[in-house]
Amino acid sequence: MPARVCEPTRGSWHDRAMVKVSGAGGTPATVALSAAGVAHVVHHFEHVPGTRNYGIEAAEALGVEPDRVFKTLLVTTDVGQAVGIVPVTGMLSLKAVAAALHAKRAEMCDPVVAERLTGYVVGGISPFGQKRALPTVIDETCVLFDSIFVSGGRRGLDVELAPDDLVVVLSAVMAPITA
Repeated sequence: MPARVCEPTRGSWHDRAMVKVSGAGGTPATVALSAAGVAHVVHHFEHVPGTRNYGIEAAEALGVEPDRVFKTLLVTTDVGQAVGIVPVTGMLSLKAVAAALHAKRAEMCDPVVAERLTGYVVGGISPFGQKRALPTVIDETCVLFDSIFVSGGRRGLDVELAPDDLVVVLSAVMAPITA
């Protein structure tokens, strides 16, 4: 099935953008966004093997402010695993994400466990289309932008969408979680 173009639903970013909704053949992330009816734009870029800062690589390749590109991180808390989404220019505050999740503590999830839980490789972990839905917290700075970028489910693929769509689809909580 070829990609479909959907009509923008609301907001200034939606009004300006030709919004591509991925069809079959996408990643689990783009398929999940399409199934949810979320307007998004898929951005491909050349991933350079050996790159360690995937988010900065994406921002530079896409020519966007790094603060608009968000990384998806997994944490383990005393109440289970969860997702924290922060700008690539910042670091996740484990204390703040634990508080947002009503947990006593949080620590970074082992990368092997994160890959097993999400079905994605590190550097390509998307908040969408994970093997199972996890509690999600996104840094409140996301609302400073009409659209933000998150991984589309593999290295070299980002999706652009309205931050409020991310919050709604993931039932995410917004909180100040950047250190």
